[in-house]
Amino acid sequence: MKHKLTTTLITLFISGAILAGAAELPLGGWLQIPILGFIFWQLAKLPAISLKTHLTASASFALGYFVCGLWWIHISLHDVGGMNPILSAAAVFLLSSYTTLFFVLACLPIFYYRKSPILGLILGASWVLAEYVRNVLFTGFPWLGLAETQVHGPFASIAPYLGGLGCTFFVVLSSWQLLQLRKNVRGLLVFALSLTVLSQLPGLWAFTKPTGEPLSIELIQGNFAQHLVFSREGMFRQIQFYENAMIHSQAQLVVSPETSLPWPEMSLPIGTLDRLQDLANENHSTLLFGVIGYHENPPDGREFSNRALGLSDHNPPYRYDKSHLVPFGEFIPPGFRWFVNAFSVPLSDFARGPTNQPLFRIARQNEEPLYAAITICYEDVFGGELATRLRNSDQEANLLINMTNLAWFGASQAPTQQLRLSQLRSLETGLPALRATNTGVTAVLGPDGRVLAELPQFTQATLSAKLQAYSGKTPYVRWGNAPILSLACLLLVLGFIRQKRF
Repeated sequence: MKHKLTTTLITLFISGAILAGAAELPLGGWLQIPILGFIFWQLAKLPAISLKTHLTASASFALGYFVCGLWWIHISLHDVGGMNPILSAAAVFLLSSYTTLFFVLACLPIFYYRKSPILGLILGASWVLAEYVRNVLFTGFPWLGLAETQVHGPFASIAPYLGGLGCTFFVVLSSWQLLQLRKNVRGLLVFALSLTVLSQLPGLWAFTKPTGEPLSIELIQGNFAQHLVFSREGMFRQIQFYENAMIHSQAQLVVSPETSLPWPEMSLPIGTLDRLQDLANENHSTLLFGVIGYHENPPDGREFSNRALGLSDHNPPYRYDKSHLVPFGEFIPPGFRWFVNAFSVPLSDFARGPTNQPLFRIARQNEEPLYAAITICYEDVFGGELATRLRNSDQEANLLINMTNLAWFGASQAPTQQLRLSQLRSLETGLPALRATNTGVTAVLGPDGRVLAELPQFTQATLSAKLQAYSGKTPYVRWGNAPILSLACLLLVLGFIRQKRF
């Protein structure tokens, strides 16, 4: 019996790793469903007498999933940060263990409601609530959820209605239903056909529409190694490159990555901002680039921020300060100064920007201006926060802009993971998106999340394209996560009542 359990635990760990790896494949969103169904089967056939066994088994699957999906954090800690390899490996394991807890909780209905005829619905609801809590607890870390893989899967069309959590619900429900039909060939065929047809129906309705003439854009990818930013010479070389690239651009909108000018705004080389402003005035163009923001006499003592600075034709500069900061990377949680001291990299303790900052105005000659919602790197993970910003803004957003620097994570799957998150944000909002990154993936996305153009990773290049702006709001932007969370709570209450009754 003990040997059989050990085999099951190893199988679940490997299956979790395969589930994470499948996300990188072209049909990852479709493959996700049978793989998760197999994992549910392994959990469902465990003896019903031991909660401890069930918790251990579900933790084994989740740990395999997150260790495989988040291993690239080791690159930032060890390769870039100079942390002891044992400590960096331990940090990856501890973060994976933390995120594992949420998947363990999500799988509890398999143990408690295993005889319920609506277990698939209860399991989907449990997963939605667990993922929502992971999204908000301790500032949230929802990276590597099930939803983003669905940008290449059957439930992409659910995102404009119910967001990423809605996609998660249907992935879990479908995986459970597939498990129930595993011995019924005819049922499996009907299920596959129904899934294909029904998953496409929501996509027949569009909630946003093109507005104005296409906008000429340029996205600059500098491909600077992260260690260069830790020397004065490397910083000024990077500043010079991006300044020259922007000055020689003829596009209406030019976007450079997060901290592309890695120096405090008020201390940039003399004349840099004046030259860029003159360019914007002369070409009637708009420039957007990353700098280090500075705040005089801040109440919390944090003088600097991660800032996007926009310059446009004869308009005051636009400033967006990153609001959702990365724990340890951009702010130091209380009691963890010792952990940061293990790095040889000077990490930041940035000021947090307000959540209600105005949208970025993109001026156009002889046409109405466009408005863009900016996210800086990690902020693109939080679809609910972006939907709230768009819903509460005084202006209507026409496109999304994400500015990122993933040089910290080297040649790993981190860039493609964040690309899928950006694609999910476009699906949820019905808006096209621009991704300007230091090392990749720099890309132009359509309102349906499709990649319209992209640069190869780890190349120094400029992506020139035409972007069609859109107007309108999807149901998800209008209502956020309230509908799917309400449904999840209702299903859990219904499941509890049925369990008590029978």
